[in-house]
Order: sequence, then structure tokens, then C-alpha cells
Amino acid sequence: MALNFKRLRFKLPPTMDNICLEVAYVNTPAIAPVLTDEQTLDEVIECLAKHLPIETQGACDQRTLFEILIHAASHIESIENTCKTLQNTPCGNDVRYHLEKYKDMQGLELQLNRAFQDRLPPRIVNSQQCVATDFNLLPYYGQPTPEEEPYIYRSQAKDGTCSFYAYATLYVMRKNKRVTIALTAVRAHDTTIAVLTRLFDQISPLNLKIKRLYLDRGYFCVPVIRWLQALDIPFEMPVIIRGKQGGTRQLLKGGKSYKTTYTLQSQVYGCVTFNVWIVCLYHKGERGKDSRTNVELEPPRRIPLPGSFM
Repeated sequence: MALNFKRLRFKLPPTMDNICLEVAYVNTPAIAPVLTDEQTLDEVIECLAKHLPIETQGACDQRTLFEILIHAASHIESIENTCKTLQNTPCGNDVRYHLEKYKDMQGLELQLNRAFQDRLPPRIVNSQQCVATDFNLLPYYGQPTPEEEPYIYRSQAKDGTCSFYAYATLYVMRKNKRVTIALTAVRAHDTTIAVLTRLFDQISPLNLKIKRLYLDRGYFCVPVIRWLQALDIPFEMPVIIRGKQGGTRQLLKGGKSYKTTYTLQSQVYGCVTFNVWIVCLYHKGERGKDSRTNVELEPPRRIPLPGSFM
């Protein structure tokens, strides 16, 4: 790094006007603080130890246990493989033995959410933010135990099974980065509104005002849209294309983007009306795609109440 030297000449008071001093100083550029991998690991382990303490014995102390779990999660690999990769670590059975001490799932969920919210950037708390929710499925194989049965979620076949561990997350999107602020396990008979209600309840201590809520297509149904309209929450989500000629497929017409309204109907939950933005995507030059007919549907940033369309 090159140093920038500057020289200053200045005069002293009149009593010393025959003296002139020359001062040289070094102008060094400001160096941004750097967060190392070791510091990041220490911060995560300190946060986990604070909110998820666990009694250990033998070679598997608390720090070693958390290091194994963090390595497995960050590298998306199994605990067994992580224990074989790292040196001087206990075996996978020892790690699972200690993890089985977490019996209270609701208490564990509360502890995890406290850990998520413990070290949030100050600008996120007590502010207006764009928030997104995500629904995640982890394949489950085998016969569940009585303790596992309430948390086995049934869905469309994927990866050779229809049974899953399911959980939903809520995260803030700021400067193209995601900051997770809440998590909840999805029970076997949970409705989508029940899941969203728990997530919103868990972030109530943060005093967040939702500028806009983004949801995936799994939330596209009459109860959720009506619930969000009643709470007056601005939101966006992709619309599921249904029907051969009617349904939402009838909106796929022309080669230009446009705005319209649509009424979604359900035999069980009735109907709800909302605005729809049909967005044309052009794929000129892309192999196997038409240059004008690829269309996506999105609800608006702010959905008016159904009464405004009557």
C-alpha cells in the first residue's frame, strides 16, 4: 500500500515570526474492518451456547458439538460424514445421542427464534422492511415414532417419498441479502394461515412494519389471500396456472404484459377477488423457447379489498 506524504508550512505567532516550522505527516487511507472465518464461528457458537445450551460429557463438549453442526449445515452434508471429515471429533452416534436430549419441540423452536433475533442489525428492528416467507420440505423415510408423527407433513411425491419434515421461515430482504428473523415447524394438520400466524407472532417483539410481503406459490389459495387483505398487508406471490381453457389459464393471452382482476373460487372457502399483473417474458434467441408466449402471473404490490371491485 502506497503512503501519501504531505508537507505543511505555517508561521508561528509574531513573537516568533523569524521561525518557520515544516511538518511532515503520513495520510493513510481508512481500512475497513474485516470479519474473519474464526471470528464468525466464535460469534455463532457464542449465540448458540447462550440460547441452546446442552449438557455434554466426555470428548463431545458443547463447543465441539456446535462446530460439527455448523460445519454440516454450511457444507450441506450429514453429521456422519462431517465427523469423518474433521479430525479429533466424536463419532456420529455420540453427536446424535446429545441431540436427542432436545425433547421439547415447542421449547426448541422458541430458543431458535430467540437466537435468530439476538444479534440482528439495529436498522432492522423497529423499522419498515420488505419481508419474504419460504416453505421448506425435507424428505422423510421410514416409519415415524410417536414423537415424530405430529411433525410428519404429507405432500406431493418428491425424492421418492410423500412424507416430509416441513418448516417455514420469515426473513428480511435488505440490500440483496437475506436475514432470517423467524422459523416455525409445520405440523401434520397445520393450515397455511396457522403457519403464517405463528411466524408473525414470533416477530412481534421486533416491532417491524411490513412494507411488502413476498410469498411463494404454495400460499396461493382463497384463505391466505383473504386473510392478507383483511390485515391490509401489501403482498406479492406467483399465481398457479390452472385449467385447460378457463381458470387462470384464460389470462394467458396476447404477447404483451397487462393488468386485470381475477376471482379465485373454492368450493370450501368461497371466493376472493384481486388484481393480477400478467408479465410477458421475452426469450428471443434462447433455444427451445418462444420469443413471445412465455407469460407469468403475479398479484399486485397492494391488493384492494374485494368490495372495491363490486
